[in-house]
Amino acid sequence: MNQADAARQARNAAREARGRAAALAVATYDPSAAGGRAPDVAAMIDHTLLKPDSTAAQIRAVCDEAREYGFATVCVNAMWVGLCHTELAGSGVGITAVVGFPLGATTTASKVFEAQQAIDAGADEIDMVIAVGAFKGGDDETVRRDIEAVAEACHARGALLKVILETVFLSDEEKGRASRLAVAAGADYVKTSTGFSGGGATPSDVTLMRQAVGPAPGVKAAGGVKTFADAQAMAHAGATRIGASAGAKLVRELQGEQSAGPGAGY
Repeated sequence: MNQADAARQARNAAREARGRAAALAVATYDPSAAGGRAPDVAAMIDHTLLKPDSTAAQIRAVCDEAREYGFATVCVNAMWVGLCHTELAGSGVGITAVVGFPLGATTTASKVFEAQQAIDAGADEIDMVIAVGAFKGGDDETVRRDIEAVAEACHARGALLKVILETVFLSDEEKGRASRLAVAAGADYVKTSTGFSGGGATPSDVTLMRQAVGPAPGVKAAGGVKTFADAQAMAHAGATRIGASAGAKLVRELQGEQSAGPGAGY
């Protein structure tokens, strides 16, 4: 690992510590408590723009919001990593790139190449899609090797790996088994969904995944998290990261609630 990769690893560790502290604060936040301080929910959000028709101007706007609110990362398609790296320089906001997205049906070699290219362009974290068809067909060994290869590529460069299970296609038994398999193969996180196949994150799925992997690995809830109440439900269920395209709206909602003060509104 070279100096730049070691620096990336250190930044990721600091981001993880901040995010986990935020997740605990979000999970236990009671807005009715006198003098309660709003939690730093932005620290656990990957501010996301993955639409196929996203433009450079839209990516810059997402980066501007990430700087303003202090999100954990921006989550983008790999072609935009270089632009985000430039826009976010010195901000402390990380960059997440997706790999094998959104189907997970590319070869392991192509996933590894995508991950390496994205990290070399400035990505700090990789969100890869599991080989869903192989898993559904009972070929756990192929799935394990797929994840393991990408995990090795990420960790050699100081990057984190999140593995997207695409829970909409899985039974509860499969969600637990896929979570355990991913972590055993080297994943730093398990993640619920791409948001491209229907479904999305649910507190029950997050609870199941957290129970499967234990307290140490990360759990990312993505898909349909649009309000602070949604984010709090996910954090309470065990999520330590949230993937959301509505991150700025979510933070503004919380800030507005605190500004209004106790007893305001209905």
